[in-house]
Amino acid sequence: MAIEAELKARVLDPEGVMRQLEDAHGPGRPEVYRDTYYDASDGSLMGADRELRIRTVHGPDDTRTVLTYKSARVDEASGSKPEAETRVEDAEAAHEIVRGLGFVPRIAFEKRCRNYTFERDGRELLATLVRVPEIDGTFIELETIAKTEDDLESALAVVRSVLSGLGIAEDDLTTEQYTDAVAAAR
Repeated sequence: MAIEAELKARVLDPEGVMRQLEDAHGPGRPEVYRDTYYDASDGSLMGADRELRIRTVHGPDDTRTVLTYKSARVDEASGSKPEAETRVEDAEAAHEIVRGLGFVPRIAFEKRCRNYTFERDGRELLATLVRVPEIDGTFIELETIAKTEDDLESALAVVRSVLSGLGIAEDDLTTEQYTDAVAAAR
């Protein structure tokens, strides 16, 4: 299972960061994510820092659904987790299967995103500017894939370098999960 090497930060100047991303990588891809996080009925999945999510992405040209499982964090400082993900053809069937296996929806919410895909130092990166209606502020998620835990430090160094170039300081980084922030806001 590959590791999603990701850092998330609050963005103090969203327009400035978006302008930098668009100047360097072209117009972003606007998308709305509708995420449903599932858990075991006793809370043991999320309680063990694992995630089971069905995400439906609505973009200007298509709608797609992705089933994702994330293991517990392998790096506390970044919150990076091993991840397995696959596209599913039928969103409702995916929800029905997951519920049929005994998982229950724990939280569902919407993320309004603008995505930029580019390469740096031989790695494909995805920068996402995020707004979640229940949470104040704009966030940036910057991720790449680490093939192994040994590769994670190198992958995160590239991510940190790109964030620094965008004016994102270490103090702006957060490991708070949207699921926790949305739950607290509700």
